[in-house]
Amino acid sequence: MPDSSPRFVSRLTRNTLALILAGGRGSRLRHLTQWRSKPAVPFGGKFRIVDFPLSNCINSGIRRIGVLTQYKAHSLILHIQKGWGFLRGEFGEFVELWPAQQRVAETAWYAGTADAVFQNLDIIRNHDPEYVLILAGDHIYKMDYGTMIARHVESGADMTVGCIEVDLERAKEFGVMDVDSEGNVLSFVEKPSDPPTIPGRSDQALASMGIYVFNRDFLFEQLIRDADTSGSSHDFGKDIIPNVIGRYRIMAYPFRDPKSGEQAYWRDVGTVDAFWEANLELIGVTPPLSLYDDNWPIWTYQEQLPPAKFVFDDDERRGMAVDSMVSGGCIISGATVRHSLLFSSVRVNSFSYVADSVVLPNVEIGRNCRISRAVIDRWCIIHEGMEIGYDREADEAAGYHVTPNGITLVTPDMLGQQINRLR
Repeated sequence: MPDSSPRFVSRLTRNTLALILAGGRGSRLRHLTQWRSKPAVPFGGKFRIVDFPLSNCINSGIRRIGVLTQYKAHSLILHIQKGWGFLRGEFGEFVELWPAQQRVAETAWYAGTADAVFQNLDIIRNHDPEYVLILAGDHIYKMDYGTMIARHVESGADMTVGCIEVDLERAKEFGVMDVDSEGNVLSFVEKPSDPPTIPGRSDQALASMGIYVFNRDFLFEQLIRDADTSGSSHDFGKDIIPNVIGRYRIMAYPFRDPKSGEQAYWRDVGTVDAFWEANLELIGVTPPLSLYDDNWPIWTYQEQLPPAKFVFDDDERRGMAVDSMVSGGCIISGATVRHSLLFSSVRVNSFSYVADSVVLPNVEIGRNCRISRAVIDRWCIIHEGMEIGYDREADEAAGYHVTPNGITLVTPDMLGQQINRLR
């Protein structure tokens, strides 16, 4: 019988090094990633996207973590330095920042996901892990990696790929695996027009989550081979996985809820529409992702802020938020907020109305403003009387970005406002 005891899993996670690939721009998020990488984008009222894979590691018992950075990483680096310095180095615990630093050639920045790991092989060797867990730094989910690593070891796999079950239309946007009834990966194809289906389920496909467990020596062997391969794009999905299928044991690990056995929550907030929708999902009565889960907390840098405040109680000037989440430091001063998520230190002034919107930290909304179905970026100052989200043509004429689904994105640059981007 396979050993799935907590002690067995604990030993495996203790011998695992997690690498979070956090260097991507995330260009589909448009102006939200103009001055920050996608993993550094705020999410959920007080967090950053990167906090989710980092918290998953800590909650899974993995406390040796490297974060690989590249694109406009300053705000990401500051966040990790401030919020993730609580691990104890004397116990062998760490969250290390691994920026692109031309370790293998003077002109070599990270060329792909596999190349990013390859360029740090000397650091990985120095940490001497038994298993290496590769994670994308830009997805929202809660996952016990210990269970996946245990399955990897029990199956005798060289590599295990975390995957989600998606319908066939959505599968066309992912790397998709064809598997047999035992979970062996038979083929892997990026963004297929005709996705292979799950055995016995003709309406579902297995899509890669960008999560991989490798045996250390196998990873080294494949990365070195790929680095020496002319014409490779040096990417795990495009190059590494297709090359090893059929030659080694590659297993799929479907990500399911441990209680219900159903597909677990996982979101790629890679577009403005998806970002807006995933944030507003959190305010539901029973949200698909609970931030109130004491058994699996999301850790982050905790600013020292006063409680949210709601002031004035006149009939025409009442500070209130309905069906919303309002973070610390916010002041709702004689304004109405409905079905919205306000991040830290947002001020909404008298007679203004905010609905169905995501407002990032440190935004000031003046008097008599109306905002609907919008994402307002950090440090925006919305001047008195402005309307956003009510007239698509007017929003586009003002220089805002309006998505295909009618969500209006506003940033300080669009408003012609100069801000200190190092804050």
